[in-house]
Amino acid sequence: MKVVLKQDIDKLGSIGDIVKVADGYGRNYLLPHGLALKATPGAEKVAEQIKKAKGRKIQEEKAGVEEIAKKLSGLSLTIPVQVGEDEKMYGSVTSIDIANMLKQEGIEIDKKKIILKEPIKKLGVFNIQIKLHPKVTAEVKTWVIKA
Repeated sequence: MKVVLKQDIDKLGSIGDIVKVADGYGRNYLLPHGLALKATPGAEKVAEQIKKAKGRKIQEEKAGVEEIAKKLSGLSLTIPVQVGEDEKMYGSVTSIDIANMLKQEGIEIDKKKIILKEPIKKLGVFNIQIKLHPKVTAEVKTWVIKA
């Protein structure tokens, strides 16, 4: 079954894409949840218009996000943590902690945009990547020190 996506769906495609999916997935999930339209000639024309509008919107967003990326790249965060014997941390530093520190600096970033493969569990200096836009990523130097 061919469908036109109305929203970005991980591992399937982005808005306006015409993709082939299993009949059951399309009929039972995508169409009832309003995530896609059945691919008809009319829907394909709508998909092209959606793609063009999305392209313009992405360019506008990218310009604004690049300024924030420059700000973040020059920023250095210090996160004090409690440590026990042998400099072992109680707990860990997560994307929520980093988002809160950025908020204190006056930059509000969603925790989902902060890329941490795993929580930080030791003292040191870390370069944390923040994906602000599909094509714009910033890196923030983060110091994890004992309180």
